[in-house]
Amino acid sequence: MMREETIRSPGWTTVATALLLVLAAPAVALDLPRAPVDADYRPVDRAAAELGRLLFWDPILSGNRNISCGTCHHPKFGTSDGLSLGMGEGGVGLGPDRVVDPENLPEQRIPRNAPALFNLGAHEFTVMFHDGRIEEDPSRPSGLRTPLEDEMVAGFDTLLSAQTMFPVLSPDEMAGHYSENEISRAVRQGLITGEGGAWDLISRRVAAIPEYQALFEAAYPEIAEGRAIGFTDISNAIGAFVELEWRSDASPFDAYLRGEAGLAPEAEAGMALFYGEAGCAACHAGSFQTDHGFHAMGAPQLGPGKAERFESHSRDVGRMRVTNDPADAYAFRTPSLRNVARTGPWGHAGAHSNLAGFVRFHADPASGLSAYAPDATLPAFEPTKPDFAALQDPSETAAIVQAAMAATQGRALADDEVAALVAFLESLTDEAAIAGRLGIPESVPSGLPVDR
Repeated sequence: MMREETIRSPGWTTVATALLLVLAAPAVALDLPRAPVDADYRPVDRAAAELGRLLFWDPILSGNRNISCGTCHHPKFGTSDGLSLGMGEGGVGLGPDRVVDPENLPEQRIPRNAPALFNLGAHEFTVMFHDGRIEEDPSRPSGLRTPLEDEMVAGFDTLLSAQTMFPVLSPDEMAGHYSENEISRAVRQGLITGEGGAWDLISRRVAAIPEYQALFEAAYPEIAEGRAIGFTDISNAIGAFVELEWRSDASPFDAYLRGEAGLAPEAEAGMALFYGEAGCAACHAGSFQTDHGFHAMGAPQLGPGKAERFESHSRDVGRMRVTNDPADAYAFRTPSLRNVARTGPWGHAGAHSNLAGFVRFHADPASGLSAYAPDATLPAFEPTKPDFAALQDPSETAAIVQAAMAATQGRALADDEVAALVAFLESLTDEAAIAGRLGIPESVPSGLPVDR
């Protein structure tokens, strides 16, 4: 008896009960999702994907020709960048080793954590970005609702295709500072679409490279017949690559759902909590562990926030920036949890660099925020706005807590429960998907360096 009392933590009873349940009852009792199947995904044109692979890794798309899509979405960091808040323009190096370029200082950190790219070719992904500012909308001529509104051009094959081409317009991500190059100058002047706009200028850069011209002609018959390479052609190819490269549905959990293998006992206990008492599946539902909805979960705010350059605040009100509905304040899109153990730091602002700490916080955000100690991974930099200004603003913290309390009652987790949930989340890791199917090319047609 003494030995049992010594080894039991406060959450032992709950975890032990969960383990007994999953051992004694069939999996259907937990209302588990089904494993993804081929029909869940769009078909991908291989030639377009192979072309998109080169474009994804080619810095030619950035204003200063120094940053590729892969700089901030690298398989080494689970298709993210290993940072709480990324540093695009003004940084050198990869992941946590990225540092400020003393010859080209950044203006600010990228305001939100770089999302992972897994399974974005699945039909159910109809909204993207942390605030959902790009989503499918059949009522619009372009089929999409985006910040460009009526200026949005037609021709994007998918929502993903359109999403991939917004980072090239961001001064902090890929475009560069306002006076540095022709792309950033066009963005500064509001010239995005049409002749002479930022997208057109990037298309001309690509078309001027003979190897790209030949590859586009091989992939797209209309271009072979004489049509000029358009910006949507570039984005469609990149979208096809992402869909092919990072489809992820061969994790240990998928094998479990397909009846091919079991889970380790602690992971199975975590699964019982996730789909049972802990209530995680209320939002992290379905085959990809997301309801694609927006929820205020009290995530700590750090960095510059989502503000215009002339605004001094560091707030990020999330979905409300899109809908202007106060009920959406501080709500952010539910991310898919595929490969989540490899995609940290976690949260819309990357406020947690420890997965167990994030799980504990996420389960009871109101209590967690009051006790939050900064756990960020940030390159050394002295931005105009202090990194933790929002956390030091009592009114802002109170507003975040209020929104979270309205959305969830929260439930404190014991140590054993946290460990079990983390073990389950680790069972969602698909090593082959993280590595990718085509991999990082040795070189790209522009001849520019590839971030390996």
